[in-house]
Amino acid sequence: MINQTTKDKIEALQNRYATLAKGNEILLKEIAFAEIPEMVYNSNAIENSTLTLEDTEKILAGDNLNRKVNVREIYEAKNLAHITEILLQKSKHKLNIKLILDLHKTLLTHIDDRIAGRFRRGKEWVRVGNHLGANPQFVDALIQELVDDYNQNKNRYFLDSIARFHAEFETIHPFVDGNGRMGRVLINLQLTNAGLPPIIIQNKSKHSDYYPLFTNYPATMKFGGFTQLFAMLLQEALHKRITLITAKKIIPLSVWANNNNVKANVAANKAKRQTIPAFRLREKWMIAEEYTNGLNQDF
Repeated sequence: MINQTTKDKIEALQNRYATLAKGNEILLKEIAFAEIPEMVYNSNAIENSTLTLEDTEKILAGDNLNRKVNVREIYEAKNLAHITEILLQKSKHKLNIKLILDLHKTLLTHIDDRIAGRFRRGKEWVRVGNHLGANPQFVDALIQELVDDYNQNKNRYFLDSIARFHAEFETIHPFVDGNGRMGRVLINLQLTNAGLPPIIIQNKSKHSDYYPLFTNYPATMKFGGFTQLFAMLLQEALHKRITLITAKKIIPLSVWANNNNVKANVAANKAKRQTIPAFRLREKWMIAEEYTNGLNQDF
């Protein structure tokens, strides 16, 4: 869970974002589309794809790679990008079973059409490390219950609802393949339905920030760690858009730190904790050159 101070900060950023969004709808859509290669790269890399960010950018641009890669990985990149584009075309997509299955079918098209667009059934058990997914005969009912709970329970804080859904979805592991990527797609569907920007779960920090949460959840049923992670990434996404709309010039955080006599590692830690409005572009921390608010007390 997150404390009230963090909730208040997110609400303040939401309100500013909503105000700035008026009249900047085209720019915000361009920002989201520009993020697709990074989003696709990170989500696939979390699943151990060998494609780099540069490879992903080339594939999505229709260019040839300078090395041979598995054809599956090419379709993984193209299909995930296509799904992301579909979700960005409309501001809201009602979360239901049909939508989940349709998206999964797109995700696995030309990869494994035999299992695309359907949940596990029969003897299709799946295991990830030491975790065994739910019994195939109960998967349909479990996912329906999960979707209903998400759509009907309005008492939870919105990030708690998204966090619980993600933890449960990945614990059930409803598909034979594509569970992780689908789970992250659904996080962003839920955020965009709430009028918020998508987030990017970073591959580089998956072993420290993401994977351990799945290990702990089945034994504790506590999803607060997911809420905290999503809250941090959402603040970054909001800071990014607010800065791109309002800043005169955006520079690397390392340059900003040097210009303001701040130690680089201190600035990086502040960025990771989102106590300064820094954000990542192509995996590099950036910030508005003119940012000075609270400089002395922050550092």
